[in-house]
Amino acid sequence: MSEFFLHSFNTLSHGLVGYLIPFLFVLTIVVFFHELGHFLVARWAGVKVLTFSLGFGPELVGFNDRHGTRWKISAVPLGGYVKFFGDESEASTPSSDALANMTEEERAGSFHHKKVGPRAAIVAAGPIANFILAMVIFTGLFTFYGKPIMSARVDKIEAGGAAAAAGFQVGDVVTAIDNQPIENFSDMQWIVGSHAGEQLSFTIKRGDAIVQLQGTPELKEQKDAFGNIHRLGVLGITRASQPGDVMTERVNPATATWLGVKETWLVIDQTLTYIGRIFTGRERADQIGGPLGIAKISGQVATLGLAALIRLAAVLSVSIGLLNLFPVPLLDGGHLLFYAVEAGRGRPLSDRAQEMGFRIGLGLVLMLMVFATYNDILHLAAS
Repeated sequence: MSEFFLHSFNTLSHGLVGYLIPFLFVLTIVVFFHELGHFLVARWAGVKVLTFSLGFGPELVGFNDRHGTRWKISAVPLGGYVKFFGDESEASTPSSDALANMTEEERAGSFHHKKVGPRAAIVAAGPIANFILAMVIFTGLFTFYGKPIMSARVDKIEAGGAAAAAGFQVGDVVTAIDNQPIENFSDMQWIVGSHAGEQLSFTIKRGDAIVQLQGTPELKEQKDAFGNIHRLGVLGITRASQPGDVMTERVNPATATWLGVKETWLVIDQTLTYIGRIFTGRERADQIGGPLGIAKISGQVATLGLAALIRLAAVLSVSIGLLNLFPVPLLDGGHLLFYAVEAGRGRPLSDRAQEMGFRIGLGLVLMLMVFATYNDILHLAAS
């Protein structure tokens, strides 16, 4: 195991600048907008915001705005937080003593003295801001770069593969999967990749005829252009790029917005599908990555250009938004779960129950971080 850690450290250190700068660029964008969602809705609800921090730990640089909020960048750039008036910690846990001794004026600006509706809105605003950021980024990319189009044509079929068993022929063009229209080869890859072992219905244009085929993608390991290994569903077909095959369609702002929403939903759907397959035992959890993995991917994607790196920020933004909605105490979803219970029973859970919940949540989050980092180390060691 020590060789794994040593090799991983050397791999990461070798390209530290190449990984670190893109990683911080991507993560800072995503974290800033997540916390900005909390911040803006809190200000709208009349809550006093004490701190807006990018990162954790000791402050590196900061300033106070005219409302008394301390904006700062902290030493550990692996997240961020907004601390409200009445919070005891960065996780927005209340300070019972401080809350009990507040004046009426102070209560008016206290997060924990707001009704459950405004508190839930403030908490939910972070993940929602992540989804909005992703939509805006995808919309911008479609607006300025256009919509790439490459038909889902079959140019080669792997012998003995799922496509051969399903009856695919060279020259077939996939136009729909399970009645969902397919405009690009990448659209087909998205769907097939996340439905390994599940039978799919393919609508095929074969010459002038329309053919219906049933196929089941096989779960296989595939290497991307950077040598990273991914486990996903494959049919065993290849699309050969020929001159004039790839076209870029200019789209109007309304269409770009719709495509941005659609792309965001595709990322959400694929992520939830993967998580669901883990819980049902149809997928391994070795694709879950942590900071080291994100740093590596950021550095690799940065070599493709700024547009690719910004697109990665959109995908990461969706992932962080979804992660924070999990009903785990300490995460935004855990707070929302507590507020739902409070709304249902007419009063909040006891301080002891909330404290126990946060301790359990902290344990789960730390376990996830350790597991994700372990995966990262294994992947780095294998690269």
